[in-house]
Amino acid sequence: MMAGEPLNQPAEIPAELDRWNWGAFFLNWIWGIGNSTFIALLALVPLVNIVMIFVLGARGSRWAWKNRLWRDAEHFRRTQRNWAIAGLIVWVVFIGGIAAMVGGIPYLLKGNDAYRMTMDAVRADGRVKAAIGEDLVDRFWIGGHVHVDADGTGEARFSIPIHGAKGTGTAFSHAVRTAGKWSMRLLVVRVEGGDAAIVLVNEDNVAIPDAAIGI
Repeated sequence: MMAGEPLNQPAEIPAELDRWNWGAFFLNWIWGIGNSTFIALLALVPLVNIVMIFVLGARGSRWAWKNRLWRDAEHFRRTQRNWAIAGLIVWVVFIGGIAAMVGGIPYLLKGNDAYRMTMDAVRADGRVKAAIGEDLVDRFWIGGHVHVDADGTGEARFSIPIHGAKGTGTAFSHAVRTAGKWSMRLLVVRVEGGDAAIVLVNEDNVAIPDAAIGI
């Protein structure tokens, strides 16, 4: 028998090899093509794929054993281990990429001039400092969006959680960009537990519930 020629293998997978298949679970349809297990292509079908990845994890080893010829048990074990390692690497990179992308959003928002303008105004306001504290800072996670067009116009809206020694609150702002320059149209701070919103800027005379009288 020539080296590398497959041996006759039992129809049923040996018990020690019949275990959860991480390669099939992580790489599903890719693993299926590589292991001649084409039922794994069902992992490409929306909704079905949610169930199929678990089916592949549970039954993948049995199907791969039957659908391909293996030199011996060690050949099968080594091949499936390599699939598992490859699948784990792909998922770590994928999840890490998503985490980096999501985690980078606050940095992108905070690097914008409209954001810095918002926070400078909030920190400089005496009413806000009296309610939140002189040491007022923003939290890492913020809400909002920034949009700038090629002609230099744009819009920015932020919802910024803030806190200090005296309390916590949220700053809401709306800024517009014209000819490459930002201008604040609305800036309101709501202090947690406070009776009225603190209005710093309201150029468009937006109706603000519970706004402080005389501001």
